[in-house]
Amino acid sequence: MTPPRRQRRSPAPPPEPPPPAGAEGGRQKNPERLYVVAGADEDGARAAVDLVTLIVAHAEPPPSASPEQAALLRLCSAPLSAAELSAYLSLPFSAITVLITELLAAELVQARAPIVRRAVPDRSLLEAVMHGLQRL
Repeated sequence: MTPPRRQRRSPAPPPEPPPPAGAEGGRQKNPERLYVVAGADEDGARAAVDLVTLIVAHAEPPPSASPEQAALLRLCSAPLSAAELSAYLSLPFSAITVLITELLAAELVQARAPIVRRAVPDRSLLEAVMHGLQRL
């Protein structure tokens, strides 16, 4: 009985080169598009929005809304953070803050701080647990 012969493996094809810097999905990012989305920044005033600020829509998108504003209003039927909106719309956070500022000025959305749970439990709860364990 003869042992089975090993077959040589062909060399693996070279890995594809990474996309050039600034490319997204094989296409180049367009900075002009971001300017059009954000609009001209006349006074430079922006709402105090951070990544965890929750945005809630009050109304349906008006016919005069840009596509990005309409998409943002549709997404915000339930509260979403500014970071989630940035990810869902594939826009940088700076462009999202400009859109949110415009919608806040038009009173189409409301921005609110996230609901944060207390980091430390209530002392009375801890004492009740401790007394319950001592009675066991």
